[in-house]
Amino acid sequence: MPNEQDELFASVDALLEHVADQDALPDPAERRRLREAGGLSQDQVARALSVRRETVTSWEVGRTEPRPPKRAAYARLLEGLAARYPADPTTADRPAPTLTEASAPTRPPTVAPEPAIPAPTAPEQTPAPAAAGAAPRPADHTEPPAPSPRPAAKSTPPKNGLPKKIPPKYASPKNTPTKKPADAPAGTDPRFAHGPLGVLDEDGSLYCVGGLVLDCPAKTLPALVEWTLSEAKLGAPRLHRSGKDADPLIVLTAAAAGRLGLPAELEDRRGLRLPEDHQVIKQLARAEWKLTRRGFGPWARIYRPTEGGRRQCVQLAVLPWGALDERSWGATGQLPPADVAAVLGSYAQRVITPLGSTAVCGLELMTALRPPTRAVKSASGSWESGPMPGSLTEAVDPAPPEAPLEHPVVAACYPRFHERTPDQVVDEEAYDWFRPLTDEECTAGYTHAVGLDVNMAFAAAANRLVVGLGPATHEKRPDFDSKVPGSWLVDLSHVDLDPRLPSPFTPKGIRPTGPAWYATSTVAYAVELGARVQPAEAYVRPESGAYLDPWYTRLRDAYLATMADLGVTTGMTDEDFLAAMARHKNVDPGRAAVLSAIKSSVKGGIGKLRERPQSAKHKHGERWPALERPTWSPHIRAELIGKARTNMHRKMTRLAAAGLFPVAVLSDCAVYLSRGPSPLDFLPYTPEGKPVPGGFRLGVSPGMVKHEGTQDFLWLASMIEDEQINPARHIKGTDAAADGE
Repeated sequence: MPNEQDELFASVDALLEHVADQDALPDPAERRRLREAGGLSQDQVARALSVRRETVTSWEVGRTEPRPPKRAAYARLLEGLAARYPADPTTADRPAPTLTEASAPTRPPTVAPEPAIPAPTAPEQTPAPAAAGAAPRPADHTEPPAPSPRPAAKSTPPKNGLPKKIPPKYASPKNTPTKKPADAPAGTDPRFAHGPLGVLDEDGSLYCVGGLVLDCPAKTLPALVEWTLSEAKLGAPRLHRSGKDADPLIVLTAAAAGRLGLPAELEDRRGLRLPEDHQVIKQLARAEWKLTRRGFGPWARIYRPTEGGRRQCVQLAVLPWGALDERSWGATGQLPPADVAAVLGSYAQRVITPLGSTAVCGLELMTALRPPTRAVKSASGSWESGPMPGSLTEAVDPAPPEAPLEHPVVAACYPRFHERTPDQVVDEEAYDWFRPLTDEECTAGYTHAVGLDVNMAFAAAANRLVVGLGPATHEKRPDFDSKVPGSWLVDLSHVDLDPRLPSPFTPKGIRPTGPAWYATSTVAYAVELGARVQPAEAYVRPESGAYLDPWYTRLRDAYLATMADLGVTTGMTDEDFLAAMARHKNVDPGRAAVLSAIKSSVKGGIGKLRERPQSAKHKHGERWPALERPTWSPHIRAELIGKARTNMHRKMTRLAAAGLFPVAVLSDCAVYLSRGPSPLDFLPYTPEGKPVPGGFRLGVSPGMVKHEGTQDFLWLASMIEDEQINPARHIKGTDAAADGE
């Protein structure tokens, strides 16, 4: 009888295994939940099933599926756990992780009150921002940020790797530190439960977003990298399904850098790199960690080659070496660690985890949102990497008129010191124009000069802009097609415009004198003005698309959400908008730093599209590293700047129809004469009280304008007539170029 029963049980087990082979396993997230609910580690499960721990990880993230006979045993384990620990309906939709989780047992971190993004000069009056890990506020959000004091001190950290909390005396009465589970809340990737980054201080305290402070036991840089990847739970999920998750960022204060053996400043002030024979670099090499080609500088990437699809990479930012440029980040680099984490965390949540200058971040955001490759099935049925439709998939050389002077295609055509003429080079740059005052303007009773600045002008130009995605094709005497991006040699000197307006075809606003190379955006505007065009030749790109659309959308949303934090929202009246803009930078200087970084990411990212050689060792006509990027595209930069410039001209033309002409334009700032100090003193409105359609309109949205600054009329006349300086450069009292405008 016992033998018969054993045979029956064996038969039933075979049937169960057959069922398990087909569809008996819960989804990957539920597998992980059940294991952790039972208090089991991945190592314990692996030993019970005679597999490697990495195999269990792969099952729990859905990268692989168990195969017989281990599948049936795994299903039996999960079934038993499910009977003891039924799913909580409030967390049933928690997303599954997709990378290897840390092997250490989970520990409950302790949360301190969220630090405010501070004012460097008056931190005690700084309101706290929204949590960096929270969703962006809608553009019309008007609720002011709640105050929350910045933690000024912390207890001595325990040296056991456990999270710790700020002493309660530094907590808000309404936000006393409380414990939360080690797992991220529903909707948050549990692999990155502690946010995208941490700021390390001298005593081993790692300040993360949301007020969380972890204890980092690492005493050396290799140990810090190992701990970050295995214990810290830092990073951010990919912005595109075919992209890459953001690597964790560790920001080193001056004290932390010294504790890890790094010098207070870099001796190589030109290259900004640590010497190859430095002890820290030797430590990394002994631990088999690698550095990228840019070496160990203010922004250092430390990695090991990918194994089994698992990235092993940590990004470092060294504050005492100037990682956070004050032109983009203000005084963020000099703030206490918790406040640095709050500022960078907000930027990371809304834009991208910082991984270099804001220019680098702006460029990397393009790739993060439009990856060059995706997984495709080959004819044999296996998965392999293939080009992503709509993306820049490979590096291509520019057409000769699009290339900068140092490029090999230019060196092959002209001597080194040859100065190319308009019919030899595309010159699509932003406006730098001013004109003499007319006699009528000098006697009309104007008292002020008022500057209007277009919000996010270059980002707005990127919206719905069709650009080339592949190499150019050379054509002789083609018909112009405004839907085809490229460069066109065409004569626009016959286009007659009011001399009180700058020409839309040249950066200096001077009427062209003959044939010149233009981007499609500029030639299309000439056609819009009624010009007849017949290109002599062109370099066109049949493969095209709105590559920058997701880039624009993310930066627009980040900009509007940050402006809302500063009290400036859509839908305001013109009077309320001007009042809010007059005080917005003082509402929360920390948020103002985030705003500055967002705007710098736009302009810097566009500039990186045509990055010139950075090395002093570069020789004319040789290639440089930037040329190997798919995102090195002077053509896209030219299309975008041409559109931004013609957008400005279009708005100025609409105001000119109402009798208003600018006296100066610098990039996205136009200066007008006024009988009062405010834009409301000269901007025209319809009888219904609406702004003139198509002209400059006050408001926070990209493409709308804000008050840039006001000077008196005599100052303007002196700048133009006596000093021959563009008054738009100094309309707000400082040098716009020096301020990064």
